Amino acid sequence: MDHYKFYLGGNWSEGIEGKVMKNLNPATGLPFALVHVATDADVDAAVSAAVSAGVQWRQTGPSLREALLLKVADIMARRQGEIIPLLIEESGCNFGNAAYQVGYSIESARSAAGECRRMCGETIPSDVPGLLSYTVREPLGVIAGIAPFNVPFVLAANKIDKAIAAGNSFILKPSEMTPISGILLAEIYEEAGLPAGLLSVLPGDGQIGIKLVQHTDVRMITFTGSTGTGRKIAVAAAENFKKTAIEMGGKCPLIVLADCDLDYAVNTAIFSIFNHQGQVCMASSRIIIEEAIYPQFCEAFTARAVALKVGDPTLPDTVIGPLINPKQCDFIDSQLEEAIAEGARLLSGGSHDGAFYEATVVCDITPTMRIFNEESFGPVACLVSAKDSAEALTLANASCYGLSAAVMTKDVSTAMSMARGLQYGMVHINGSTIQCEPNVPFGGLKSSGVGREGGHFSIDEMTELKWVTIQEGQSSYPF
Repeated sequence: MDHYKFYLGGNWSEGIEGKVMKNLNPATGLPFALVHVATDADVDAAVSAAVSAGVQWRQTGPSLREALLLKVADIMARRQGEIIPLLIEESGCNFGNAAYQVGYSIESARSAAGECRRMCGETIPSDVPGLLSYTVREPLGVIAGIAPFNVPFVLAANKIDKAIAAGNSFILKPSEMTPISGILLAEIYEEAGLPAGLLSVLPGDGQIGIKLVQHTDVRMITFTGSTGTGRKIAVAAAENFKKTAIEMGGKCPLIVLADCDLDYAVNTAIFSIFNHQGQVCMASSRIIIEEAIYPQFCEAFTARAVALKVGDPTLPDTVIGPLINPKQCDFIDSQLEEAIAEGARLLSGGSHDGAFYEATVVCDITPTMRIFNEESFGPVACLVSAKDSAEALTLANASCYGLSAAVMTKDVSTAMSMARGLQYGMVHINGSTIQCEPNVPFGGLKSSGVGREGGHFSIDEMTELKWVTIQEGQSSYPF
């Protein structure tokens, strides 16, 4: 069984207490690695190292940061044959998902490299004679990132590379269910020549995250995960006026209007909900269909869903692998039981073997049902009927979440109207709710989060805007 140390201030450590945790393969339920875990004292040491290293790093020119990040991308590309199997084994994703994570992370590092030369301020017109007024962007200092289990490599990589590009130091707390993904990133940055102290990766339980949020020398928290945890982080961070970028859940709607291409809409919806077993914050877990095509859509969608292969994620034709935690199956069971008791109809699935949950389709879902409002975070498609586009919009917005939404229609005017009316941070016309690129403003509204990640939007979040003036000659004062 492989044994992993963690990365603390430029050194590989077994931790002050030497504790280890088992890393489980969700497909087998068996441990495949042992990972040393950090303690509160390790957090203090990592922050101290980050503060010290950050003094020099914030003064480095863009060419050095750019070169380092491009080297990170090259190392990822070279090592992807090694990284992909580890991601499959650790998180239960299939090959396509793992390959996407690595490919996206490569492009994210290259995108971050490009941002190094675009940290620009601006001059501001002034009514004061002889006054030059301008702004500059400066690094925050120490940024802590808390990454989730579902796509752990890409979501950690995207946080680290933008922080480093902006001149900050970074401490990553990976999910306790997927710590190796973060450790791999530390290996890559070390190989690329990142100065010691600028990056630490501290595996452990939620206490490590709490310690990072509360530490007075940590200037910002970037978090991806559940809404419950995100809310607690936001409250704790506010006590010390830390900046936050928080991306949480989303019971995301995909609206299917009667004028759409039905086959394409079905294919899009299948991908949007069953990708990575539905363990995606952007998953289309509410599919809202105009009633004129509701029966046809339900039939065609269910036929596609039952054909999806469930099983070993290492096999190339597997679409649905295991959920990261078998306990989630019991949670989904309870949602379905309640919905069916309240009038919903189960069209396919609804059962599981260990952590493997079948592709499940349940129709006639209404806003009063718990499953309409609450994330399943599993392969469960909720089909909802709407009289027309206006009711579909109302149903889509009837949620505490506001992450990603999609609309399937051939009518440009309707599409533009829906895009304006949807209360979501991201809206996609004739495409999946699951979309992201390294340079776009990724993030949501309401209980889906605050702030944006990606490209210069991350740089804006991870820097402080400073106003500077220079007076030519001397100012005159009233007294």
